[in-house]
Amino acid sequence: MKLRVVFAGTPDFSVPCLEACRASGAEVVAVYTQPDRPAGRGRKLTPSPVKQAALAAGIPVEQPESLKSEDARATLAAYAPDLMIVVAYGLILPRKVLAIPRLGCWNVHASLLPRWRGAAPIQRAILAGDAESGVDLMQMEAGLDTGPVLLERRTPIGRDDTGGSLHDRLAALGAEVLAEGLSRVMAGETLLPRPQPEEGVTYAHKLDKAEARLDFSRPAQALERQVRAFDPWPVAEGDIHDETLRVWAAHAIEGQPGTAPGTVLTMTRDGIDVACGEGALRVTALQRAGGKRISAADYVNATKTRSAS
Repeated sequence: MKLRVVFAGTPDFSVPCLEACRASGAEVVAVYTQPDRPAGRGRKLTPSPVKQAALAAGIPVEQPESLKSEDARATLAAYAPDLMIVVAYGLILPRKVLAIPRLGCWNVHASLLPRWRGAAPIQRAILAGDAESGVDLMQMEAGLDTGPVLLERRTPIGRDDTGGSLHDRLAALGAEVLAEGLSRVMAGETLLPRPQPEEGVTYAHKLDKAEARLDFSRPAQALERQVRAFDPWPVAEGDIHDETLRVWAAHAIEGQPGTAPGTVLTMTRDGIDVACGEGALRVTALQRAGGKRISAADYVNATKTRSAS
């Protein structure tokens, strides 16, 4: 069975799923993505990664500000889609839009639902210290990530995983699970939806840059997860050695009991050890204001040079 698919997505995370749609044998008749946004130092209007991929593949692109109007729905209906696939699109799909495709709308979501419904499931999973994450292929309904799950892939969250590394792994898994779903449906199979359990619901609220601030009165283990979760954005930062530094890499170690949180315990080539409410945080990669990412060893050498001069 040949499928006419409309794909809706915006960031880098969505691109592997778009490529999986194209490789599946389905006909991608249109791509929906967010309007171009200002980006970079020049604040130049920049197309989304999904738009760039769609244009390179010669697929028509639609960029409505909203899908609530009759005109927007009429445009979508004119593509006569069998299925709409939504991956980190960024716009809410009203009920009337969900009803347009013959097979409804699928969503690829980067968590093990019902845990971490919402905007930032990858970072929230790391912040919470979850042992695993994954991607769910979900049949969409009107609620926020509440629909039944069709297929799932799981992956452990490693001690060295960052927001960036887990993002990339889940993007690849999302493409895999979507490819499987499309293959099975085009082979004539009906995927059996599994309703989400009512217990275990959590919400992954959108990241706020203010959350990146390191509070050294908290346990070092929590700060380590904060540093990992916020790499590559918004990047953790804290007051260390009398200046505000962006912290790119750090891990929890044993501290010195009775030391005031925020106190720099040692500065060596191995790292900068900062006392925390529990334990200490060893910072191994950092960035000074206006500078680039450097190792703790380079920072310590530069500090010694400034002190000597």
